[in-house]
Amino acid sequence: MNFDPSDPDHLCAAICAGFATWCLVASWVTGTYSHVDRLWSITPAVYASVYAYASGFDARASTMAALTWVWGIRLTYNFARKGGYSKGEQDYRWPVLREHPLLKHPVAWQAFNLGFIATYQHALLLLIARPSSAAYEAKGSELNALDRIAFGLFAFFVAFESVADQQQWIFQQSKHRAPGHARVNALRDDYKRGFLTSGLFRYSRHPNFFAEQCAWVSYYLFAVAAKWDGRADLFGASWRDAWVHEQGIGAVLLVLLFQGSTRFTESITAGKYPEYAEYRKTTSALVPLPPFGKLRAPTKKAR
Repeated sequence: MNFDPSDPDHLCAAICAGFATWCLVASWVTGTYSHVDRLWSITPAVYASVYAYASGFDARASTMAALTWVWGIRLTYNFARKGGYSKGEQDYRWPVLREHPLLKHPVAWQAFNLGFIATYQHALLLLIARPSSAAYEAKGSELNALDRIAFGLFAFFVAFESVADQQQWIFQQSKHRAPGHARVNALRDDYKRGFLTSGLFRYSRHPNFFAEQCAWVSYYLFAVAAKWDGRADLFGASWRDAWVHEQGIGAVLLVLLFQGSTRFTESITAGKYPEYAEYRKTTSALVPLPPFGKLRAPTKKAR
């Protein structure tokens, strides 16, 4: 297949390959492996913008691009304030994962770096933005009820994730007594536990993970809207034709990735904080639900 720079699919694939190559080379130069994390909040917005431009700034494609920039700017801000762009900074999970028996050998780790960290993750970021390709293909068509639902859901889950991240930020900063962040009396038990169990975290152990997944599932609804003529029965015998499209692969893969990363993250947390086991018993992992029971008072003193 010949590369056609006027084809947004080709252009996005080339940009994705460039991002992946940059992250791979940067990992070799720096010896750290969070370069994809630094681009995570940027690349989907870039891809959505390519499709919006190629569509002549069609209403649906432009709306989708604008939403991805709102999502991306917020996530970039949250990542930056946690020091994510600092020199030498990397996700604490990579060094732990590198100690896995299957990845300890340098060759095995570099194969993982090439195949998963640099290549697969960037391919996933391209795929979650793929619903924009459906908007490009349907350029000129009118917005419909599904577009409005998708817009509302995406905006809601970005706001939900913002609240969860802010609650975690306040807790972590005050827990470590960062300048300008006084201890919060309502969080005194959580300081003793070492982790947050209040606010949204009383109903989900990872409300931000939940919202992130839901936001991109909501984004896929734009693809469904683009392919819907407004007359076909969405819930009839041919519902698969209305709801199931290749642009949904990214959302499915993202949800699957979060299942594995959540379990891995919790295995580290449980090893660090003894009382996390009880928190797991009383609180849903992802979907916010009423608590399954009452948390016992923490046994250690707050530091």
